[in-house]
Amino acid sequence: MLRALYISYTGMLNQQHRLDTITNNLANSATTGYKKEGATSQTFDKVLMKKLNDGSENYIDKPIGKMSLGVKIGENFTDYSQGSFKATENSLDLAIVNDGFFEISFKKANGESVMKYTRDGSFSLTETGYLVTKDGDFVQGANGNIQLDTSAEIIIDKDGYIWENGAVKDRVKVVDFEDYNYLKKYGENMYEEVEGATKKDVHTNMMQGYLEVSNVNVISEMIDMITISRAYEANQKFIQTADSILEKNMTIGAL
Repeated sequence: MLRALYISYTGMLNQQHRLDTITNNLANSATTGYKKEGATSQTFDKVLMKKLNDGSENYIDKPIGKMSLGVKIGENFTDYSQGSFKATENSLDLAIVNDGFFEISFKKANGESVMKYTRDGSFSLTETGYLVTKDGDFVQGANGNIQLDTSAEIIIDKDGYIWENGAVKDRVKVVDFEDYNYLKKYGENMYEEVEGATKKDVHTNMMQGYLEVSNVNVISEMIDMITISRAYEANQKFIQTADSILEKNMTIGAL
């Protein structure tokens, strides 16, 4: 019975983790370029049970099966599927069709600049003409930071080339990776490389005046939340039942 309490306890922890993951997805359902996360579960290693000192079996010890120790929290994963596009009528807003990420020069608190990657193309120009993210980080082009004429008409074609007053000024840099398992989330909608990440060539296909919205399906997430809540309550009720049985056994044993 004590093992039953423990198994239900691990079940409640697992459901709580899944609920936290879904809550984060819902909180970012309106975040541009956000990719939803999912949670996995794993079984604890099973314990082999043996029959010991059984006279009906000539006292021969033998395996009779395995006993589960409950569930443990597995790894989270990211769903990189493409979200839908939203028209903004802002010529500096960009959306990547299919694979790839914008490369961003991100300034850390200590002043060091490192490269981050995002699908959020909500860009703007500084007073000096640099193309930046909403947080003020520099968008990377073919030659580094992109600087444009703030008074010029800017057109960005599907290949990422930036046309300024009819002439090519720069090209928005888009990168992709061989394996997304070597990317780690940074903040709401940015990613950073981890050791082993390998970049690969990508065909740029861009839409000007559009943004890629989150790929979170709010209705689906709400349905999953209800299912998880019911599973949590079922484990909770089982603990209450097991506790009641233990209390009765202790009472009978004391008589």
